[in-house]
Amino acid sequence: MDPPADEIRLIHSHQDQVLTLPPDGVVLAGADRCPIAMLAVGEHLVGLQGHPEFQPEFVGPLYESRTELLGADAVAEAQASLSAPCNQELVADWMLRFFDGSHEVDLDDFGLFDPAVQQCPHAYYAKMRESAPVYEATAGGAALHLITRYDDVLEVVRDPETFSSRFDVGGRGNAELARRTKELYENEGGYDRVGTMLTADPPEHTRFRRLVSKAFTPKVVNDLEPAVREIAAALIDQMLAATAGGGSIDVVEAFAVPLPVAVIARALNVPDDRLADFKRWSDASIAGIGTNISIEERLDAEREVIEFQKYFAEQLERRRTEPQDDLLTNLLNARIDRDGDDVADEAVSTEPLTTAEMLSIIQQLLVAGNETTTKMLTEMLRLLAEHPAEWEALRADPSRAPAFVEETLRLSTPTQGMFRVVKKDTRLAGVDLPAGAHVVVMFSSANRDRLVFEDSDSFCPMRDGVSSHLAFGRGIHFCLGAALARLEGRVAAEELSQRLRSVTLSASNNFEYHPSFLLRGLKRLEIQPLPA
Repeated sequence: MDPPADEIRLIHSHQDQVLTLPPDGVVLAGADRCPIAMLAVGEHLVGLQGHPEFQPEFVGPLYESRTELLGADAVAEAQASLSAPCNQELVADWMLRFFDGSHEVDLDDFGLFDPAVQQCPHAYYAKMRESAPVYEATAGGAALHLITRYDDVLEVVRDPETFSSRFDVGGRGNAELARRTKELYENEGGYDRVGTMLTADPPEHTRFRRLVSKAFTPKVVNDLEPAVREIAAALIDQMLAATAGGGSIDVVEAFAVPLPVAVIARALNVPDDRLADFKRWSDASIAGIGTNISIEERLDAEREVIEFQKYFAEQLERRRTEPQDDLLTNLLNARIDRDGDDVADEAVSTEPLTTAEMLSIIQQLLVAGNETTTKMLTEMLRLLAEHPAEWEALRADPSRAPAFVEETLRLSTPTQGMFRVVKKDTRLAGVDLPAGAHVVVMFSSANRDRLVFEDSDSFCPMRDGVSSHLAFGRGIHFCLGAALARLEGRVAAEELSQRLRSVTLSASNNFEYHPSFLLRGLKRLEIQPLPA
């Protein structure tokens, strides 16, 4: 049963009903008029009283034909219940998974770039945590070790002396790609792709972190809240207007993409007429991350990145003579005061950021403030729609919003993992890793580790330790944009819960995820919102 559900809604119409459990039987679900609605016997037999094959348009006339048998009042009540959402497709998927054997995970079937695995990798990660916590996969013909347990992931991210962040995600060992990328940047006038916060180690990383922290301060983030609320409210109103006749809408396109794009654009002082370009540049920046696209596709994405570089290089130059109250000016003016900033390590340079470095940082902020937040917002809406009791709890008490955001981050983990390179021979979880080995710390797996999170596959916003997830990483590389993502998630949850009475997932949804093992998010999510 993956994805799991705390509650399922099915149409019931019984002539015969199970009243007594068989030996070794266990009740899995019950309803008022059917106490044994789902039962299990052992590990391989499940009985279901509901009808996943029934649709309202079929069962309505069926109920009416049984009026004499059931009574007019019971039929009227049954007819009225048919407007409530049902989980026919969810249960049908469970049944299909049982018959095709996909519930029995075999790690020999695991492939990083296997589309079926990428759609739902959690069962594989659970198997790895159990039997192969340092699992050797392959990427581009080279070994790649996946670190899947919570404690082991923590050990890696807290030890930059052993596990370096100086990795290449663009095409490990692909000489042709490296050559053609270099030629493209030379011919198109692109700036060098320099490693900054994400792909640097101390002392370089210390310099970048200190400088960017001076530009991207808590005040900068807090000052964005009115804008976030204004944008979120306007987008929700637009969704309601578009579905006023009872239709559905893709929440990815209508809400989850434009909200973070507009917010990070405000932070970077990008005019509204460039928002489409902003999104296009963001897509290009992640095109090759965790995917198996061709060299030509990677080069097309790099052309978009060069266009991004030229735009922001021009904006930075303008800020040198025309400073503004924005993040770009803050980056230009950021300086390290070795005494005042308590930077005793002489190896940490106090040089200001170069244009190439600022472009790299802006690109990272663009992706972190856009792509990952889009995926989080989409998943939060799906989870709330699938858990109507939690939706009602949030509507009644909007102060629960931060917990909803944290639990969404834990379950969805938009940045599924991050690369590291072993700097010296080491041993982790009983496995020897030689210097030069590449590993991926799988935050998504760690966030479902049952040794840390009880009932780890379930959506439980009020669980103890809800914020101890690793969706933002940990250690020196803890996500600099975490505060902004949390702000956007909280405000979105507050505004959605107060402006919408309910959200129903449309039957047209296929819940297809983008094909990447590192950045995971739904391609689309059709919903039917009802105004409060």
